[in-house]
Amino acid sequence: MGIADGAVEIRARGWRTLAALHGLIEAELERALAESAKLSVVEYTVLDALSRQDGWHMRMQQLARATALSASATTRLVTRLEDRGLLTRVLCAEDRRGIYTELTETGQELYRRAHPLHDEALERALGQAERRPELAPVVRALQQEIVPTR
Repeated sequence: MGIADGAVEIRARGWRTLAALHGLIEAELERALAESAKLSVVEYTVLDALSRQDGWHMRMQQLARATALSASATTRLVTRLEDRGLLTRVLCAEDRRGIYTELTETGQELYRRAHPLHDEALERALGQAERRPELAPVVRALQQEIVPTR
């Protein structure tokens, strides 16, 4: 038994709405981060993911999952950030085959500067989206999940 045509269209419309919201947010984040911190969104995502780790490091496969990139794309990205002095790779003490990626002091400092810029850009993008009737319900739903109720 298949899904009724109306249900398929509702799901497709929902997916298009999410894609439109994602595109709007990503464009604003890209602009703000590139302009102010010389970072792309995915580079910021790496710094953010690493900043949230105890000890400031992650295995490469964890980082790939956190950034939604393939293993090879993650390796290229880490190499680029390592060349900029933002990250370093460290062999795992327990498993010499494992490689950790961790923030350098320079990477930590850039993340500290970029984080508020990211948050401000996200707030701007969500404000723009909320003024668009087709995106407003999704933004309100996100804000209900993000903002704790009192």
